[in-house]
Amino acid sequence: MLRQWSVQASGEPEPEPAGEELWEQEMERLCSSQEPVRVLPYAMVDKRFIRQLREPEGVKTSCWQQWRRRQQTAGRRLGEAARRLARGCGLWEGALYEIGGLFGTGIQSYFTFLRFLLLLNLLTLLLTTSFVLLPLTWLRPPDRGPALNFTLQCPGGHQPQTGVPKFNNLLWNVLTGRAFNNTYLFYGAYRAGPESSSIYSIRLAYLLSPLACLLLCFCGILRQMVKGLPQKMFLGQDYRSPLSAKVFSSWDFCIQGQEAATIKKHEISNEFKVELEEGRHLLMVQHQTRAQRACHLLTYLRVNILIGLLVVGAISAIFWATKYSQDNKEESLFLLLQYLPPGVIALVNFLGPLLFVFLVQLENYPPNTEVNLTLIWCVVLKLASLGMFSFSLGQTLLCFGRNKTSCESYGYNACDYQCWENSVGVELYKLSIFNFLLTVAFTFLVSLPRRLLVERFSGRFWAWLDREEFLLPKNVLDIVEGQTVTWMGLFYCPLLPLLNSIFVFLTFYIKKYTLLRNSRASPRPFRASSTIFFFQLVLILGLLLAAVPLGYVVSSIRSSWDCGLFTNYSAPWQVVPELVALRLPPPSQRILHYLGSHAFSFPLLILLSLVLTVCVSQSQASARAIRGLRKQLVWQVQEKWHLVDDLSRLISEPGSGDSLGPESPHSRGSRPRSFCPGFPCPGSPGPRAPRPEPSLEDPAGLRGVRVPVRSCRFPSGSEL
Repeated sequence: MLRQWSVQASGEPEPEPAGEELWEQEMERLCSSQEPVRVLPYAMVDKRFIRQLREPEGVKTSCWQQWRRRQQTAGRRLGEAARRLARGCGLWEGALYEIGGLFGTGIQSYFTFLRFLLLLNLLTLLLTTSFVLLPLTWLRPPDRGPALNFTLQCPGGHQPQTGVPKFNNLLWNVLTGRAFNNTYLFYGAYRAGPESSSIYSIRLAYLLSPLACLLLCFCGILRQMVKGLPQKMFLGQDYRSPLSAKVFSSWDFCIQGQEAATIKKHEISNEFKVELEEGRHLLMVQHQTRAQRACHLLTYLRVNILIGLLVVGAISAIFWATKYSQDNKEESLFLLLQYLPPGVIALVNFLGPLLFVFLVQLENYPPNTEVNLTLIWCVVLKLASLGMFSFSLGQTLLCFGRNKTSCESYGYNACDYQCWENSVGVELYKLSIFNFLLTVAFTFLVSLPRRLLVERFSGRFWAWLDREEFLLPKNVLDIVEGQTVTWMGLFYCPLLPLLNSIFVFLTFYIKKYTLLRNSRASPRPFRASSTIFFFQLVLILGLLLAAVPLGYVVSSIRSSWDCGLFTNYSAPWQVVPELVALRLPPPSQRILHYLGSHAFSFPLLILLSLVLTVCVSQSQASARAIRGLRKQLVWQVQEKWHLVDDLSRLISEPGSGDSLGPESPHSRGSRPRSFCPGFPCPGSPGPRAPRPEPSLEDPAGLRGVRVPVRSCRFPSGSEL
């Protein structure tokens, strides 16, 4: 039924002609618009009124349209209920809300990043289990046959290691991985029969599963990176959202509990701190002179050279520690040598950032520059240490740059390592275990005693010591290092994602306890969009660091002769041409050979060039559209200001409401109470300060302007 709004009794001013004209334009726009009624910014009764206007009397919708509308409404409500249920049952939702309110969205993004890594590891584990472990269990792999009959030409009669544990302590065997040498945790326990006798190829699944996992992780990280791009990259460096928008629209009026209100106030306060810190830094950069910039550049180069020398020394120490550990396994210090490379890596990653911060603070850099410079070098140190660790393992096991008899004959150091894939998997397993144990030990043996001592004693020294500062970059780099180690071990230790999932799950609660009990919040605020983009960027660099050695090993390195799935292949990738020749018809083989040939690279390069050209053109068009929309926003604000001036002048004129034009069918009597012409209520006339022109930083042009607003009455009698 059409809702009617009656006109008030005498004494009410009737609407002005300008207001009636605007009202008619608004009604025509609403009636002709295809915009869904549910997204319009009006009350529910007014939305019903608009729906009735779009379906006038005498025009009835068909049963099909009514059924379709009901189905769309039911589907939309079901989807909203499912999303609310997923948010309510989501992992760590309550903890993330509490952390975000108390410490800001920057710290909250770290714990959200932990949840994202947990999901990546579970997805990787699901793929490995579905395509490798379950088919392998179902097909019942053959028993381990007799050892291959070949004689190693080792110098001095040296025989290959048999892999029998030298120490029988169970805990030590678990920590070093020796207890799982013959399990599916490592590469050597996987076996399969000839490819011609099996329907499902375990070898192909084992080969492609790590590659598929890395590809899926890359797509997921890239998606999160695009979502976390800073807003200023699209709006430009000169754009700044007005603080007035945050002042008047940040509060959630649905909050009822005192605890939730306190958390929300902390969250709003942290957002203001971030905005003010960015504004202060931008102002400082703008006021620098040319001489100050030149001096800043020289000190910047000097500090970077010193830090670069420290990084070179650190990765050299990692190289020699790994080499010494692998070359001296029979000495009396065998127990210590087992964890020498992880220990050196942990020591380098602990002392390196401290030295970086010390060198940067000596130059009195601004806080943002100090943080960014330290972050960059910490990322370089973390990734370089893992890269050097991989290279030193390759030099020892695969004889990179070394001339040995066994390396020339078999492609790897067969005299010292009978199953070199297991040896690499054991080293990565130990590194993952050591990183987690170091996190636990630092939390309960350093942070907790420090907090207890600071609370127990008073004095200048204890006030200076204070609680540990929760360093967001350091914690992020630690978990990225663990995730990179997991990706590096996908081929050698397929179940390492299961272990890392457990570690990430426990790390969440350990870091939450550290943040809430043992630490103090960092005085440097972090914006969530910037931190998320930085996290994903570092993670994708770690993914590339893991993918490059894996691709080289799969395509070029000779597999072990006496363990694993690829004992009879010159390289693991050779199973792919064999299966193509066995399973595919000749036309498909010719197509695949063409796709893998150099002749296909030229059309592929042309296609990629066209795609890249389209993407660049679309990006430039989007940038032009954004600039046009920003200009249009400024023009609309200017037009609304002129209309406000006109309405103020009309109200101030005596008897302006007596001369009304002809009424339209939708004026006065049928006007909903929440409808206003779309602008602020006109202010009372009188002298006022000149209004500033709108700008890109202040689109509304309201900064520093006080507009007197008086009661705005509508025909229904309601007041604004």
